[in-house]
Amino acid sequence: MNLTDLSTERPQGVPEVFESPRDSALYRRVPHRSGVELYRAEIVHHAFAPHAHDAFGIGAVEWGIERFRYQGSEHLAGPGSVVLMDEDELHTGRADTHEGWRYRMIYLQGDVLAEVGGRPLARFAQPTVDDPAQGRQITALLDALWHQADDPLAFDSLLATLVDAVLERHSSSAPARPAGALAPEVLARVRDYIEAHLDGTIRLDDLATVAGQSPFHFLRRFKAATRHTPQVFVQARRGARAKALLAQGLPPAEVAAAVGLVDQPHLNRLLRKQFGITPGLYQRQLRA
Repeated sequence: MNLTDLSTERPQGVPEVFESPRDSALYRRVPHRSGVELYRAEIVHHAFAPHAHDAFGIGAVEWGIERFRYQGSEHLAGPGSVVLMDEDELHTGRADTHEGWRYRMIYLQGDVLAEVGGRPLARFAQPTVDDPAQGRQITALLDALWHQADDPLAFDSLLATLVDAVLERHSSSAPARPAGALAPEVLARVRDYIEAHLDGTIRLDDLATVAGQSPFHFLRRFKAATRHTPQVFVQARRGARAKALLAQGLPPAEVAAAVGLVDQPHLNRLLRKQFGITPGLYQRQLRA
């Protein structure tokens, strides 16, 4: 297995994103396959704020240990662990050892994952699995996908192999609704309202009105459903929307306004906390 040293691929300027030069993260889009993003990182000091991806995540830890909060619980992912993230599920991430951890991920939008896997996926059975054999397989496949991103046939063949291996063992049906949580149709209305109003001020009273409830009763039920307050959820959606708009090539200042942030410095701080990267560097990595 030929694993590339991330330090040899780090673009000039990456250290400016993190407070520590020991932290690095690289992103890559696939020219022929929209809805797919590749990611690889080595993190020692940075702690990722709660954030989400508009896609399902499949990855593996090469070495070190990650600690992350996901669906209301703390999880550890050590060497060889498989890491599986549901679409739009908020999570954090930080090193659990002084040495940090190195990992690779691929993010697949739901329609892409359904097409490649031949069936829709409601959720993964669990966010991390201690399976060194499959972890090594996934690491090797993700490394190959990174280097074959410009070869459509090779990339798609590797992608099918990866998705089949994961879905066969780790897919699950939708979980039961937590006690006291918003009904799915009410939560869907609230989410639609948030998505339609990310460019402005979103108030608790407005969200409660959409849900047909009093403000703080709504807040408690929203938190039961999502495991996060509305404020944390909205900020996560702003980060995910900003990342998608930056990938389309929009100027960072326009993106900041489009997601309801005061100015570009606020966008810089949000993306650094959530994804460990600045808007400009993210766009440069995708162009490269």
